[in-house]
Amino acid sequence: MRYCSQCGAGVTLRVPEGDNMPRHICVECGIIHYQNPKVVVGCLPEWEDRLLLCKRAIEPRYGLWTLPAGFMENGETVQQGAARETLEEAEARVEVGALYALFNLPHINQVYMLFRARLLAPEFGPGSESLETELMRESEIPWEEIAFPVIHESLKLYFRDRAAGHFPLRAGTIRRLEGPERRYAFDLEN
Repeated sequence: MRYCSQCGAGVTLRVPEGDNMPRHICVECGIIHYQNPKVVVGCLPEWEDRLLLCKRAIEPRYGLWTLPAGFMENGETVQQGAARETLEEAEARVEVGALYALFNLPHINQVYMLFRARLLAPEFGPGSESLETELMRESEIPWEEIAFPVIHESLKLYFRDRAAGHFPLRAGTIRRLEGPERRYAFDLEN
């Protein structure tokens, strides 16, 4: 950050009085610009024994499969955001159920909240951010074409829990490991 979004003056990076983290502070009006993690909300949309997945039409990870999810907007609840993202990306209406997965992704400053959801009807299609949408059984999931590690891990846990007939809240942290390859560690709390 170089300029203040309030007055346009320059900012400096320092620890404000009473704080313990460096923040961007306007040199003119004194506004402190906090930068906090983004909340990503989404659904595991269920219809019978299948889940609704979307093939991404945008970067990052264009052309790969994911669950309908995206950044929460101001003025909405996490459940409203999850339903909105499902409608936007998959043109599907859902009844949002229980929170299923909460994952911290500190390497990209995000928190993922995924809810189990019931499709109200088997009616769906690609929204503006999707190339395709498809209801898939576990055996049909293109595991090597899943866009994000958090989605891959959530799907694995979901199918394991479904087979056991029990859906506990899954929580943990996904960390990117050092090195040139895309490798991640999954620290599950439960």
